[in-house]
This record gives sequence, C-alpha cells and structure tokens, in this order.
Amino acid sequence: MNKLVIEGAELLYQVRLTASKPQACLVLLHGVGGNETNVNAIAELVDPRILVVMPRGPIVLSAQAKQFGWFPVTFLSTGPVIDADAAEKSRLGLIKFTQQIQDLYHVDHRHTVIAGFSQGGIMSASVALTQPKIVTGFGILSGRILPEINSQIRDIASLKHLNGFIAHGEYDSKLPVSWANRSDEMLSDLGVPHLTKIYPINHEISPDMLNDFLVWLYEHALPAE
Repeated sequence: MNKLVIEGAELLYQVRLTASKPQACLVLLHGVGGNETNVNAIAELVDPRILVVMPRGPIVLSAQAKQFGWFPVTFLSTGPVIDADAAEKSRLGLIKFTQQIQDLYHVDHRHTVIAGFSQGGIMSASVALTQPKIVTGFGILSGRILPEINSQIRDIASLKHLNGFIAHGEYDSKLPVSWANRSDEMLSDLGVPHLTKIYPINHEISPDMLNDFLVWLYEHALPAE
C-alpha cells in the first residue's frame, strides 16, 4: 500500500501503474463498507495508458473486516442521513489527495477524472463540483449528489469545462433511481455537460454500466489523437 499525508493523516491507496508516463489519471473510489480492493477489477479493465489510483476511505467501520467509508450514513424510511462534517472532511482530503497524485505522477488536471461506486460516486461529485479546476470529469456509479454541497458550488462558469457520467440501477433498493434523476436535473441546471444512463439492475455495477463508463472515460480523459 502507498500512502500520502492528508491534513495530518495518512491516506492509504493502491495504484495501477502505466507502462510509461501516464496520459491520464482515474481516481477511483470505493463505496461505504468496502475498501480499495473492491474496485481492483474495474482498474484492471481500464486502458493501460491511464493511471488508476484507488484510495481507502478514512472512516474505519470495521478494522477486522477491512470495511471503510468516506462518511457515516444511516438509511431511514425518509432517505439517507449523513454525517455532514465527516463528508466535508473527506471532500477536502480528496481534493488535496487528487492534487498530490497529479504532482507525484505528473498528470495534468485536464486529463484527470474522479469516479466511484455508491458513496465513492457521491464523493466524486462533491470534489468535482466544488473544485472543478482540478479534474476534467466525474463519474457517479449508483450514487447521488449531496444537497449539503450546494453552498460550496460558487463559480458556476468554471463548471462548464466539466463532463459528468451518471449511471444508476432502475431497481436500486439502496439509493432509489430518483436520486439519479435529481442529479441529472441538477447538472442540467448548472450547465454541466453529462451523460445519464439507467440500467435494469439493483445497487451494483453491471457489465453494461462498466462498459459505458469506460467508453465515456476514454472520450473525456485521454488526449485527443
């Protein structure tokens, strides 16, 4: 495991290196209750020209079971309730982490994408929409956009260079598909170019979802040939 110091703490991460100087970077985030190994299978399918960095969430849910997260969340009948302070701390930490990765591996922000599954997708949107100058795009795979970041979205003009990818299961039992619809509407209102895809699945990543994400990733992360 590699590690970087983020706000006085060590943020552990795995990396899928490229054979030569990386042409792009994908910061790939796991969901709540998982860890960086959960997205290894995705990383192995990514074009070898792209550096894939997989950080571990700073919230320890179970050290023995190696379960981590980006913020605590409770699912109620009225919807998910989050620890907003923890989510904010993770947002700030991921912003610094992404910039450090870019410096360490010499990758330009214009070819950096941040994406993730579930809570990882939530954090990806939080980073990109509040600090759009450090990435070119973001992917929300079975996640949502936190209403709590609305006050952090100030420079609307700087969002126009971003590209978003929203993918969600029609039968998602953890985060209903209505969250994807809300994200789609929000990005449209903000003027952020994006692609929204709905799949006949539950709270998961299907082969079709992954394939569509990779096609989108290559279009927006890799330099034009």
